[in-house]
Amino acid sequence: MLTHINEKGEAVMVDVGDKAVTQRTAAAYARIRMQPQTLAALLAADLKKGDGLAAARIAGIQGAKQTSSLIPLCHILPLESVTVDFEPENDCTLGIVVRTRCTAKTGVEMEALTGASVAALTVYDMCKAIDRGMVIEEIRLLEKHGGKSDYHYEG
Repeated sequence: MLTHINEKGEAVMVDVGDKAVTQRTAAAYARIRMQPQTLAALLAADLKKGDGLAAARIAGIQGAKQTSSLIPLCHILPLESVTVDFEPENDCTLGIVVRTRCTAKTGVEMEALTGASVAALTVYDMCKAIDRGMVIEEIRLLEKHGGKSDYHYEG
């Protein structure tokens, strides 16, 4: 059953008024593939636009913080923590992990996913002058904790 659709088929914001306030955490992942020389320049902070990872880290945090403004029907959440980490997976692929935490009545999955998406888009923007063929290959939830159910990606 879809929680954002009422019995008339209309879009609605989920009523979380009766839910318990608990600590909620989530982690999301994005992967961007690029030319090896692009990844090398990104990791060395040797881009014309500046330090691409620093810009992407800030963008990922800002993206998480702005989720309720970007995603219809998302609740505004009092984020307590957002971290953005980068890990080269091979010579042409960068993994991005965004972790979010808050104490609230609803989860922070969308904030983690939005942060990962915006961080990946910012990597693209920072590197596009040298590599327009980059591909954001994957964005997915890694895990969520708190509330009624937990989730852990098993892929």
